[in-house]
Amino acid sequence: MEPAVDLLGNVPLFEGLATPLVERIEAVTEASTVAADQVLLNQGTMPQHLHVLLEGQVALSSVAVDGTTALVEVLHPPNHFVLAAVLLRQPYLMTARTVTRCRLLMIEAAPLLDLVEQDSRLANMLLRSVSRDFGTMVQQVRDLKLRTTAQRLGCYLLARVKDPDAAKADFRLPFDKGLLAARLGCRQENLSRAFATLRDHGVETHGSRVILHDIPRLRAVALPDELSEPEPL
Repeated sequence: MEPAVDLLGNVPLFEGLATPLVERIEAVTEASTVAADQVLLNQGTMPQHLHVLLEGQVALSSVAVDGTTALVEVLHPPNHFVLAAVLLRQPYLMTARTVTRCRLLMIEAAPLLDLVEQDSRLANMLLRSVSRDFGTMVQQVRDLKLRTTAQRLGCYLLARVKDPDAAKADFRLPFDKGLLAARLGCRQENLSRAFATLRDHGVETHGSRVILHDIPRLRAVALPDELSEPEPL
């Protein structure tokens, strides 16, 4: 562990807070560097920290009673987890594991909650963040119920295009296709079939590299919800 001096001010979650309040949060925050494939928190345990991801990738997963595991999300910086459990003082509903080497801030839960009770601006900011997290989860549930695997993949690829007016794009997937399949709620063989389906709509792949030759055509088949698509992860 190391001090979190000058790091917290760059976290969007706390952007705009008064300097004295940020300093009080920094006083109960430590920075940590964690190797790949390490468990950061376990489903069912009580929150000890709010984790803020500065570098790397973290996978959030949930385990059913029969032992079946589902990947819920793969987080990229700057992001945080799992805020709702911290605010509610309830056990984590997910397990967090590092996908790559990660650099994190770990904010002690109990002192943070004390500050939330004392400062309405901090409380409002965290409430808005929880609302955004909820919106992302609703989007994922809706995708699973209303879209085919090929459409979900198409929407994911389109969300990674930075230029809204682009007709073509070329980028790399942020993680391997096994994780992408789990992220989209399908098996890896179904993901392969989805890529094959989208090949007829201008999607070309070479390992982790993806080339979109005709974005309007892909958009026509994927039917993304332009107003509520979450930020690509």
